[in-house]
Amino acid sequence: MESIKSDIVIVGGGPGGYAAAFYAADLGRQVTLIERDDRLGGVCMNRGCIPSKALLNASHTIVAARESAKRGISFGEPEINLDKLREWKSGILTKLAGGLKMLAEKRGVTVIHGRGYFEDSSTLRVETESGQQFLSFSKAIVAVGSRPALPKVFDLGNPRVMTSTEALEIEEIPEKLLVIGGGYIGMELGTVYATLGSRVTVVEALDSILLGADPDLARPVLLYAKKAFQELRFKAKVTKMSTVGKQIKVITEHEGNQLEELYDRVLVSVGRSPNSQDLGLENTGAVLDDKGFIVVNERQQSADPNIFAIGDIAGGVMLAHKASKEARIAVEEITGDNQGASQAVIPAVVFTDPEVAWCGLTESEAKAKGIDVRVAKFPWGASGRAMTLDRVDGLTKLIIEPGTDRILGVGIVGQGAGELIGEGIVAVEMGATAKDLALIVHPHPTLSETLMEAAEVYYGHATHTLAAKPK
Repeated sequence: MESIKSDIVIVGGGPGGYAAAFYAADLGRQVTLIERDDRLGGVCMNRGCIPSKALLNASHTIVAARESAKRGISFGEPEINLDKLREWKSGILTKLAGGLKMLAEKRGVTVIHGRGYFEDSSTLRVETESGQQFLSFSKAIVAVGSRPALPKVFDLGNPRVMTSTEALEIEEIPEKLLVIGGGYIGMELGTVYATLGSRVTVVEALDSILLGADPDLARPVLLYAKKAFQELRFKAKVTKMSTVGKQIKVITEHEGNQLEELYDRVLVSVGRSPNSQDLGLENTGAVLDDKGFIVVNERQQSADPNIFAIGDIAGGVMLAHKASKEARIAVEEITGDNQGASQAVIPAVVFTDPEVAWCGLTESEAKAKGIDVRVAKFPWGASGRAMTLDRVDGLTKLIIEPGTDRILGVGIVGQGAGELIGEGIVAVEMGATAKDLALIVHPHPTLSETLMEAAEVYYGHATHTLAAKPK
């Protein structure tokens, strides 16, 4: 069979893959994009970031309605129509998918829906519904992402044992839900189900939630979860699960005791695994590490000079915006337009209640690495805007380099932290100092002022809170 020739082939149409395809096309390259699903967007758009944020927004509406009673505005108990909720969520995904399809067509990107398999370092076999197609290429970018990890002890073949993929379908509101894992996926989806009416228990092997976030940023989320969830168990481990009628029997070890309980559904959120199997990478010069990630250099190039990898499959933090950034790096290396390697600041956002966001160096990382830093904090209890929102449970903090006063990191917990962190990213990327941030006029009253006032705290003259004089 005669192969189709393409300059650049991209395997995987998620936020890394389609970003790479569109950018390469904008730079005048002939691009073919391979995607297994019927539509572009990958896990992020179809089974991750977008649907989860839609459901979280819906749940926040319920919470806001309940809490408005203390302001003298009362509503009745919410009536939840799961069919309409799913329809609304699916409508968002359909519109976004249609937009991506149109953008691909307008850019002249050839999209083939099927499973890609490398025959060698310049040939890709694509298995489609209409048969096989062969592509010969100069360069390939692998952007096939990852999938929810499901350890064998949890894999019962029972639909009541869910990963994030199934949990986002909201087939029902279980009376009792067990969430295994207190990371961002477990806490976000646990929040959704708890708000919709489930009694949620979280089992976490570590001693707290949200690994990676500084403890003072995770604390407000923990306080909220203790009220919203039925129970949080730390330093606990699920040792066995089995099906009992229409429920799941779970055996947990916690504080030296063995607990045996029944749950209506179980959400397993213990991490993600790379989709590196059955890609034919063994037929190329690309190398996998012991966890199945493709080993790449700082320009996203694998050990095979023709093969690049971006996003989750390339390891590191598994975030959509990291994949999109790596897409540009890989395309620029292929096209010769690169400006040299640079270490991008990759922010993290957890859309819990309240939201948590951070970028650059964290306080915990500084302590672990022995890096001398100064930390300036501004509590949202001193923010007029936070008070008007009834959300004084926030905190803004700056990680500052002594001597230069350069901002090395920013952390925020509170309503809208995911939006506010943008200013922090710019500050860290541009090498701004705390003085720069303190002197910039911020609009009043806004939550953005908390960044300015945190910088003022560092210099000992914050307007809305008492601050110690600088040393």
